[in-house]
Amino acid sequence: MADQSNIQSAASKSIRPFKSSEEYLYAMKEDLAEWFNTLYELDITADTFMEGLETGCALCRHANNVNRAALDFQLECPEAAQSLRMPTKDVVFQSRNVVPGSFLARDNVSNFIGWCRQELWIKDVLMFETNDIVEKCNEKNFVLCLLEVARRGAKFGMLAPMLIQLEEEIEEEIRDQENLGEPNPSLLPISRAFVRKESVVDKPEPAPYAHWQQKQRVLCDMRNLDELVDAASLICVCVFAS
Repeated sequence: MADQSNIQSAASKSIRPFKSSEEYLYAMKEDLAEWFNTLYELDITADTFMEGLETGCALCRHANNVNRAALDFQLECPEAAQSLRMPTKDVVFQSRNVVPGSFLARDNVSNFIGWCRQELWIKDVLMFETNDIVEKCNEKNFVLCLLEVARRGAKFGMLAPMLIQLEEEIEEEIRDQENLGEPNPSLLPISRAFVRKESVVDKPEPAPYAHWQQKQRVLCDMRNLDELVDAASLICVCVFAS
């Protein structure tokens, strides 16, 4: 299990202003690395992010956990589940003696990609290919795909990375504002703003059903939502300006 102090450290780094999209991408990898470490007792960092996941074992394991969380959510909240895309098909994968770059590793990653497309309907603009992990390229799409998987899992009550938790807090704040016209670009969901910077327009997902969700573990310590929105706004302004 990842040390809580390390998680808090990653959280504080993730709300600092960034000078470029490369710095922001690195921060997203930091958040995802801590998230995977917490969920699966791994030991990956932003610098070893793709290497730590290239066998596909953790990816497929997480996909199956999302399926189980979706099933539990459907049983507990059948009415809410009707409006959500519910993944059901488990991912078959090899978990032992998998060598990075081997056929088994490629097959694991390919099965995870198929699950993302067929069960979650993740859009192509957020997807990556099997060779991207093997060749350590297209890192941005790999990160954005995992963030989208985490976002879907959060709707079923799963622990989310800190960035997704920030998104949900911001979206809740926006919904609570009365007589709101066009949303302020600085309040766009954080990781989606990164996609928008790359000239890709992605239709936002429906707002999560917060009151049906299980209470998630908080990875950062914000005293109030105003501080949260101010911090997120600073990130997005810097990203759009770069």
